[in-house]
Amino acid sequence: MRRFLGTVLAVSTALAGAGLLAGDARAQSSWPFSGLFGGDEEGPVALEITVAGGDAGLERAFRNTSLISAALAEDRISGQDILAAARADYARILGVLYDEGYYAGNISITVDGIEAAEVTPLDAPDLVRRAVIAVDPGPRFRFSRAQIAPVAPGSAIPDGYAAAEVAGTGTIRRAAVAGVDGWRNAGHAKADIAGQEITAEHDSATVDSRIALEPGPAVRFGQMRVSGNQRLNERRLRKIAGFPEGERFDPEDLDTVRSRLRRTGVFSSITLTEADDLRQGEILDVDLTVIEQRPRRVGAGFEVSNTEGVQVSAYWMHRNLLGGGERLRIDGRVKDIGSTTSDRDDQLTLRIDRPATITADTTGYVETDFARMREEDYSEDSASLSLGFSHIFNDRLTADIAGQYRISRVFDANGRTDFRVLALPSGVVWDRRDEPNNAKSGTWLSAEIMPFYGFDETDSGLRALGEGRAYVSFGENDRFTLATRGRLGTILGSDIRRTPRGFLFYSGGGGSVRGQPYQSLGADVITTRMAGENIRTGGMSLANATAELRFQLRERIGVVAFADYGRVWSEGSFDGIDRDHAGAGIGLRYDTPIGPLRFDVAGPVAGDTGSGVQLYLGLGQAF
Repeated sequence: MRRFLGTVLAVSTALAGAGLLAGDARAQSSWPFSGLFGGDEEGPVALEITVAGGDAGLERAFRNTSLISAALAEDRISGQDILAAARADYARILGVLYDEGYYAGNISITVDGIEAAEVTPLDAPDLVRRAVIAVDPGPRFRFSRAQIAPVAPGSAIPDGYAAAEVAGTGTIRRAAVAGVDGWRNAGHAKADIAGQEITAEHDSATVDSRIALEPGPAVRFGQMRVSGNQRLNERRLRKIAGFPEGERFDPEDLDTVRSRLRRTGVFSSITLTEADDLRQGEILDVDLTVIEQRPRRVGAGFEVSNTEGVQVSAYWMHRNLLGGGERLRIDGRVKDIGSTTSDRDDQLTLRIDRPATITADTTGYVETDFARMREEDYSEDSASLSLGFSHIFNDRLTADIAGQYRISRVFDANGRTDFRVLALPSGVVWDRRDEPNNAKSGTWLSAEIMPFYGFDETDSGLRALGEGRAYVSFGENDRFTLATRGRLGTILGSDIRRTPRGFLFYSGGGGSVRGQPYQSLGADVITTRMAGENIRTGGMSLANATAELRFQLRERIGVVAFADYGRVWSEGSFDGIDRDHAGAGIGLRYDTPIGPLRFDVAGPVAGDTGSGVQLYLGLGQAF
């Protein structure tokens, strides 16, 4: 079994007994516990922390680890509670000192002036008025020697584990773990710590550290033994997992197996356990234990705008439809309920995904979509059928390609127009955000390209769309976040009058330019049936830009200031007649377990597509 490093110190002079303070050299970095807690008619309970030398970083670390501090924050202020916390704080504060390289410190914790270590639990006072943690950390120790061997090529030994660097126990522990991980990454599954010698010399304030590693043999994966599956067919489970039997051991392969199984949504628990012993031929077997969760799930969402009305969406999902991990999802959406600019829109989507189609990381799917759109300038009824594949290259990079047949019927000022196309939509997404629902750093990039072939009166062409998002946080505890988004799209090879309405580009609304009505910016074209008369339709090219400055006001409450811009062209390649508009506003965010609750207020700042204030309420950040 793999062992974690236990630090052993040969100390030439024992630490002063718990609770004895060295001399009077206590410097005065003090922190009265913010907002005093508890107490009765005679006064509140107070906590003070002092650190000799005035090290504010140490003082914060002691405060964060102190159980007295935690007890007061939870309003546990009885004498028994405070005394129990104080007695436990000796070891906790000593651990902080060791982690920071202080091996000759003295700690005193007093409750109402009496050393906590000298008070037995049965003698605990009924009430404590004042608790004081006073620490003299002493000199900071540095490595006189920091040796670890043998080390596998490519091992990520911490830079701080070196002669003359601060000799914290955390650094020693990380070096040992990194050494073991280096050998495991090189195929030595049973690598371990063979021995360690750590000596603190108080006269010179140095630490001599030596760690010996035992790589063990290079091994290969053996069999994966499966248990716990009930509804999911074991043959399909093994194909989904893609366990690399017979290949060289790599711990990342086990992480990949977990990710593949987790993506199905079938399991509530996935445990992979390496066998304690190797089989003959240096073969390592692995036990997989799973717990299946309920196969069915429902969910709902909403968004509200004072001009676009209410959008309500819901879904029903079955995670293991045929016993092979197939996922059936039915989505319904009703949009523009109560809208001042258009009638209600309805959409129904059915999709079946089959994991591990072709490869363990490729999902095949069939999707059909029915929509009834009643927009301000046109009405459209459409249906589509898609057969496609999604491939996950890694946790960051995914790709999708499908064959799609789409039909639609449009009614507008030009009369009735029927569109029929055979399309090949494909796309790639590169997601490097730290948190998908509420990103504070990273980037998100997507690119979509869709060649399409038109039948009868429908033209053929190519539609391309790209989007990028970037997030940067700064300030104390990263309370400020600058989020930006840009989107570019164009259609090539077809005439705007003979291009399906659903392919064209619009700007305006909560997903593009807040403060402007939904799809209020498009293009004006002259109809073929009524010469000289313009009708409003979507554009052939689009550019959108958005910037948000987010500020975390409190733990769950944030505020946002934003500005959005959009431009639409009447021809492909960003040519022809163009129009633009912009909006800006402020918003409020309230963090929930499933993402921020969003409320935005925005108005137009440029363009002639809208007026007045727009209100938006929804779940999740705007992007």
